[in-house]
Amino acid sequence: MRLRLLIVLFWCSLYTEAQQVPVYSQYMLNGFLLNPAVAGSEGYTAINLTAREQWLGLKNAPKTYALSGQTRLLKNSYISRAASVRRRQKLSSRSGRVGVGGYVFNDKNGPINRTGMQLSYAYHIRMQKSQLSFGLSGMFYQFSIDQENIRFEEQDIFFESADKSIFIPDASAGVYYTDPRIFAGFSTTQLFQSAIRFGEKGYAEYKMKRYYFLTAGYDFDINNSLTIEPSFLFKTTENFIWQADLNTKFVFNDEYWAGLSFRTGGSLIFMGGIKVDKYMFGYSFDYTLSSIMKHSYGSHEFMAAILFGDNARRYRWLNRY
Repeated sequence: MRLRLLIVLFWCSLYTEAQQVPVYSQYMLNGFLLNPAVAGSEGYTAINLTAREQWLGLKNAPKTYALSGQTRLLKNSYISRAASVRRRQKLSSRSGRVGVGGYVFNDKNGPINRTGMQLSYAYHIRMQKSQLSFGLSGMFYQFSIDQENIRFEEQDIFFESADKSIFIPDASAGVYYTDPRIFAGFSTTQLFQSAIRFGEKGYAEYKMKRYYFLTAGYDFDINNSLTIEPSFLFKTTENFIWQADLNTKFVFNDEYWAGLSFRTGGSLIFMGGIKVDKYMFGYSFDYTLSSIMKHSYGSHEFMAAILFGDNARRYRWLNRY
């Protein structure tokens, strides 16, 4: 009977090695999901909703839902009337130095389910025409096994008596640099490398691996109507299990955008979106260059955001939205 539980735990270990952290394709529109130092860096109060369904059509395929909010602690605040999808920066001396944020999420992968909450604090330092930000966050989530998705031919008493749900604390940290043209960030998550134990202590133990994220991009103004923003994301664990994204985003009239990404491992990502007043909507489609596409309709991700705060004529740190 314990052999069957070992099979389940092996499944868990594959999850912890391959996709411990949620995967996003439109992270360049909400970098706060990857780096706590981004909290409040643009000056807005932003609320973002992201819903992602990976490999649609496959049973028990990964699904991720995240609702985040972030703000800069400013002296004054107004409803935004001129938010730009490029988040162009302007000079200001009135912005505060502290940013705060948080998000709740649910990440499901087969029988493995994570539901949690993260709270973040960021400190922003102005340097003439640029800004350097530091961030720290604490996280608390529930890691559980969904019994409804596990079936044994025979009753397994040990599995039925083992823990199906555990609570795990964790933390992340990051640094973020931005100026009118460039943005770059480095962050690490799952700092505690918390152990996941099912059943008796010592019977089974897996650790959440520490992840590192490096991202950077540059804005090229082609003309008054078109901006091109190439960027990249490099993600790795301490034992150098890595993945990289190469991205190009096109912004039209500060209201529409379209983009293309290549993800190592064989994925092409197509994305686009629109801004209407203070509301933003985005969609991305991941096409996997492997045989899995014979059984799947691809991966789909939807993003919606609402931005509060003063416009770009007042605060400098309205960058890359």
